Amino acid sequence: MVCTFFGHSDCYELDAAILQRAIEELIVKGVDTFYVGNQGHFDNMVFRCLTELKTVYPHIAISVVLAYLPTTESAYDAYQPYSLYPEGMEIGPPRFAIGKRNQWMIDRANYCLCYINHKQGGAYTFARRAKRKGLTLLNLGSADC
Repeated sequence: MVCTFFGHSDCYELDAAILQRAIEELIVKGVDTFYVGNQGHFDNMVFRCLTELKTVYPHIAISVVLAYLPTTESAYDAYQPYSLYPEGMEIGPPRFAIGKRNQWMIDRANYCLCYINHKQGGAYTFARRAKRKGLTLLNLGSADC
């Protein structure tokens, strides 16, 4: 099973231990593949939790799904060897790349773990899309999705 993540970039009040426990609960339920973006504080926190959990659960697969190809060699070094650039992402205007990447992740996932505190912005929009598509939505924030 597959999980993806969406969260507001301003998630500084989210405790990493709570996030890590939520991810670990998914692993125990059988989730073994995780797709995460690379924009904002939430995505970075998720990536750190996943890489820590991989030491305990080496069978899990982590992919940092890129919306853009790196323009320099060091741009995404922190995500190696986990980075993934889906086929077809290069097609279309760059301003739609993040939305296209997010939809790609939703289309392949069973679960969406998110941090949504307000009903606006990209994280909220894509969490709602995930819910409408039938993914099991788990929100660590306070807003109703």
